[in-house]
Amino acid sequence: MAETDDVPAPRGAEPGPDGRLRCPWGVNPPEYLTYHDEEWGRPVRGDQAIFERLTLEAFQSGLSWLTILRKRENFRKAFAGFDIEKVAQFGDDDFQRLMGDAGIVRNKAKINAAITNARAALVLPGGLSDLVWRYAEAGNSGRRPPASLRDVPASTEASRQLSRELRKNGFTFTGPVTAYAAMQACGLVNDHLAECFVRTR
Repeated sequence: MAETDDVPAPRGAEPGPDGRLRCPWGVNPPEYLTYHDEEWGRPVRGDQAIFERLTLEAFQSGLSWLTILRKRENFRKAFAGFDIEKVAQFGDDDFQRLMGDAGIVRNKAKINAAITNARAALVLPGGLSDLVWRYAEAGNSGRRPPASLRDVPASTEASRQLSRELRKNGFTFTGPVTAYAAMQACGLVNDHLAECFVRTR
């Protein structure tokens, strides 16, 4: 079908400042380029590391990911380095401290979710990392590399299953879209575009 003004052209890989093709969202600003090249889509394991990504993806809901990236170190300080045991022990004083911290996103529901999720993660049989990584194979099954951003889903059956299991275990703010964003960030799926140089690196 010929492109028209009513049908936006799909955004395929675009050259970055060094001329190498990247996913178009990872070309600029510099924070995106670094995150795209060095972190997004690379396998992340360990309960603390997975908890950080899930928490940040929940805070990102409704906001730009760039906002979260620029506040990431503030989040790490505010949430005790995303140490699950420490966050699980946060009480009213910690909640008030977080609500007064301009360095993070001050959202009551999301702050409560982070604390609730830490407590849920603390009692998970086998740990959070093992639970999340059980969905890696299902997330990649039969999928072709996306040619453009139009081919990248917002959620998948695997992320819906992961979301249901997280919720069953007491997690909140972990809907299918947030779960899928975490799966992308932690390398359970590889959604770098087919022509992106990072995809096969």
